[in-house]
Amino acid sequence: MKYIYTFLLCCLLGQAYAAKPVHQYIRINTADGEIIIMLYNSTPKHRDNMVKLAKSGFYNGTLFHRVIAGFMIQGGDPDSKAAKPEAELGEGDTGYTVDAEFRDSLFHKKGVLAAARDNNPAKASSGCQFYLVQGKIFSPAGLDSLENGRLKFKIPAYQREIYQTVGGTPHLDRNYTVYGEIITGIAVLDKIAACQTGPNNRPVSNQEMQVSLLKRRQARKLERTMKRSPEIKPIAFNL
Repeated sequence: MKYIYTFLLCCLLGQAYAAKPVHQYIRINTADGEIIIMLYNSTPKHRDNMVKLAKSGFYNGTLFHRVIAGFMIQGGDPDSKAAKPEAELGEGDTGYTVDAEFRDSLFHKKGVLAAARDNNPAKASSGCQFYLVQGKIFSPAGLDSLENGRLKFKIPAYQREIYQTVGGTPHLDRNYTVYGEIITGIAVLDKIAACQTGPNNRPVSNQEMQVSLLKRRQARKLERTMKRSPEIKPIAFNL
């Protein structure tokens, strides 16, 4: 009988480890450390595009080519691979765009992943360029001013609380698609954002990245850790 119990236990454990994770995650390796990002299920077009590019190795060797402290770090331009120091970057792309996926529940708090874009009227996203928000902390009066001026809409109370404590870039809300957020590696974001920059906000020293997709077992382990860690509270874990 004990052998049957052992067999059943092994089967249950095997199923637990084989279970599909709730989300997909990408890893960005840099000289300053590692960033793990959860991709939102509520923005499936952007999620699937990022997964495809990460799995293909598209981003490996690209740079964070535009860095503005207190705002964001931008990367993903394929032309940044082996780019000369004086080269102006930011125009490289995949040849296609991704339809905008705006969600009122997804906003530009510090640490989110969002899609860069040009000024196309549909606000469709670049096929590859993205940015990670550093932002800044806002006062209640500062948020009121944005609501009454640039935004033309009211920021929900729970989002105001985050902008007043964690920080972000609320003026980008509903204009650029937010499709993920940093789970670990905020300190790496801050370190890159603090680097010295030159013309066109390009870092003086190349900020190169390697991007990969977390394997299923790694993703499941991360999600178990998140459930046990109250300090890790993604804004869209259940979306």
